[in-house]
Amino acid sequence: MKYGRQHVLVAGFAQFPKGTPVHEQYKVIGCILIIDITTDIVVEATFTFLIDTTRNFVSSIVTGQSLKNGITDIVKEVERRVHIPGQKALIQSIIAAYERYCELKAKNGSRPPLLNEYNENKVD
Repeated sequence: MKYGRQHVLVAGFAQFPKGTPVHEQYKVIGCILIIDITTDIVVEATFTFLIDTTRNFVSSIVTGQSLKNGITDIVKEVERRVHIPGQKALIQSIIAAYERYCELKAKNGSRPPLLNEYNENKVD
């Protein structure tokens, strides 16, 4: 895919729970989103963890989703369909990338959607 001036790249990171095998191997997870700022649609999503199958599956859930009304629908879909160790860290990385996108929109004079209850449940 070719990217134009309307596309931005944002990233969010979260730490896997300490004492878990996934933490020992990866430590953190990164969520990288490419978003069309004219439509608030995620045009591409990738994650810096695990095997291709997991990364591709989670990416398929996030890609094509609209951020116009916030992140709740994406988070709920990940909670419903992705059952892996570190699921909360995965969700937190998505929320962190979304927060970065909201900061970008606010900086450019757009009013970002309000964050919802998920930003209060951050993984420490």
